Amino acid sequence: MAKLNLDKQESEFLNKAIQHWEEEHLIDAGLAESLRNSYEVKGFDWMRLAKYSFWIALFCGIIAVGSLIIDDKVIEWLKKLYYTPDIVISVVSAIIAVVLFYFGRRWESKYPEKIFSNEAIIFTGVLFTACCIAYLGKTFDNGSGHYSLLFLLSVFVYGVLAWRMNSRLIWLFALVSLGSWFGTETGYQTRWSDYFLGMNYPLRFVLFGMVLLTSIYILKNRKWFERFWELTYVSGMLYLFMSLWLLSIFGNLGSIDTWWHIRQISLFYWGIISAVVAAGFLFYGLKTKDVIAREFGITFLLIFIYTKYFEYFWDHTNKTLFFAILGASFWLIGRKAERIWNFRSRVVD
Repeated sequence: MAKLNLDKQESEFLNKAIQHWEEEHLIDAGLAESLRNSYEVKGFDWMRLAKYSFWIALFCGIIAVGSLIIDDKVIEWLKKLYYTPDIVISVVSAIIAVVLFYFGRRWESKYPEKIFSNEAIIFTGVLFTACCIAYLGKTFDNGSGHYSLLFLLSVFVYGVLAWRMNSRLIWLFALVSLGSWFGTETGYQTRWSDYFLGMNYPLRFVLFGMVLLTSIYILKNRKWFERFWELTYVSGMLYLFMSLWLLSIFGNLGSIDTWWHIRQISLFYWGIISAVVAAGFLFYGLKTKDVIAREFGITFLLIFIYTKYFEYFWDHTNKTLFFAILGASFWLIGRKAERIWNFRSRVVD
C-alpha cells in the first residue's frame, strides 16, 4: 500500500489524533501503529514549487510576448494585422480557445496528477475566450457604449464551460465577469453618473455581495453546485467586505473631489456599520463553526478598526506615540491569539 505523503504540520496533527484515540481506547495499539505507518513526512513541498513555477512561467511568457512586440519587424507585422477584420480575430481566438480546452480536458483525464500544468492550459484558453468575446463585441458595436453586455455574455460562456468541464478556475472568471457586468451595467444605466438609485459604487457592491451570498445559501444543497460552492462563497464575501471597507473610507460619496472637501469624522457611521457587519459574521462563524465567515469576520473587523485609527490619528498624533500605540495593540492581539492557540493545543492533547 502506498503511503500518504504529508507535510510536517499535517503529520503532527495525525500523530496527536492517533495518540488521543489510543489513550481513550478507541483503537488498539496494533491499529494505532498501522495508522502511523500509513503516512510519511515529505521532505520538500514539490507541489507548491510546481504551482509557483507554472505561474512564473506564464508571467515570463507574457513578458516574452511583450518584448517580442517591441521588435521593429513585429511592429510592422502588427500594423498589417491591425487591418484584420474583428470577426476574423474573434473566430481565430475561439478556435484556439476550443483547442486549448479540448487538450486541457483530455490531459486532465489522462494525467490527473499534473494539476498545475493542466490549469495553465485552461487559463490560457480562458484568455483566448475573453479575446474572442471582446472582438465579437467590436464586430457588432453600434457606438452605444453598452459594453456591459459583453461581460454578461462572458458570465454565461464561462458558466457553461465551468459546468461542462467541472473547472473552478473557469467558474472564478464567471464570478469576476458577473461583478464586472453589474458595475458597468449600473454605470451605463445612469450615463456613468456618480449614483445609481442613490448608491455610489461601493454601496452598490455591498448590495451585490449580499445578493450573491443569499443566492449561495439558496443553492447550497444543489448537487451540481457542490464543487463551486466554497469558491463562490469566498468570492461573495470578498465582494461584500472589500466594498464595506471602501464604504467605510469614502461613505456614499460619488466623487473623489467631494471626498477631499469633507472631514473624515463625518463618515464615522459607515465605519460603525462595516464593523457591525464584520462582528456579525464573526459571531455567526463562531456559533455555526463556519470557518469562512469566522475568518472574514475577524480579518476585516481588524482592518476596519486599523483603517479608522490611521484616518483619525495619523495627522493629529506624534509619530512616536502613534507607532507605539500601534505596536502595543498588535502585541496584545498576538498575546491573545497565542493563548487561544495554546488552549486549543492543550484540548487536542
